[in-house]
Amino acid sequence: MAYDGDSDQRFSRTAMRAELLDAETELRLAYAWRDERDEEALHRLITAYMRLAISMASKFRRYGAPMNDLIQEAGLGLMKAADKFDPDRGVRFSTYAVWWIKASIQDYVMRNWSMVRTGSTSSQKSLFFNMRRVQAQIEREAMARGEELDSHQLREMIATEVGVSVADVEMMSGRLSGSDYSLNATQSADEDGREWIDALEDGGSQAAEIVEHSHDTEQLREWLGSAMQGLNERERFIVTERKLRPEGRTLESLGGELGLSKERVRQLEAAAFAKMRKSLEAQSREVHHFLG
Repeated sequence: MAYDGDSDQRFSRTAMRAELLDAETELRLAYAWRDERDEEALHRLITAYMRLAISMASKFRRYGAPMNDLIQEAGLGLMKAADKFDPDRGVRFSTYAVWWIKASIQDYVMRNWSMVRTGSTSSQKSLFFNMRRVQAQIEREAMARGEELDSHQLREMIATEVGVSVADVEMMSGRLSGSDYSLNATQSADEDGREWIDALEDGGSQAAEIVEHSHDTEQLREWLGSAMQGLNERERFIVTERKLRPEGRTLESLGGELGLSKERVRQLEAAAFAKMRKSLEAQSREVHHFLG
């Protein structure tokens, strides 16, 4: 799915002329793909909703990425949505696909914003795409009240508004305002000046640290596996999607897939964590008793 500028425009025009699927046809195609791996059904489903992917991709042009690249990423998100969509959930495919398309585009934008990865957690992603807008709004409101905010107050208010820590705001502010520099650049204008890379501390782990970390990781994996077994199927699904994926899903997206409200998903998540905490505490007590 690679385009140049002209073919990109032709592709967009073609996508906009694609058929509009009613709910019954959409459901039939989704079943055909899920149960029979009918590629023709998949093609119709993807083609019909490519206009949605293009529309969402256009909203991210301000981040400087080429439009054809954004469309490709949106298309990948759409295909991933089609592959994971469960028509038995009673949710329209377009509603489900929005989350996957947006996630795919956002990941691409963040990967290509800087040579240094800008962020990977849900809070960092939220900051990346919302911090400047929230900051501008806070500054406008403060100006209207005749107030002057210092940098610390501003970051505290941004953190509260976005729902993240002040440390996350400070980190993202520095990354968004900085530029990439080569570690092979010299520290002074002199020809004999040493390169910045020579000043970096060796961060390699020692053998004892590697063994200890491996043992602790394996132990934690066993404890978590045991704790997860104590959950019902829906609780395990919520915990897995929220905490065990590279990019944790939002309460809204899970609610849409499960046919539940955001608050109900939050309650189920909290109940699952309470069960897991109880299991982990019990296992920890057993270990301490054995060692004692």
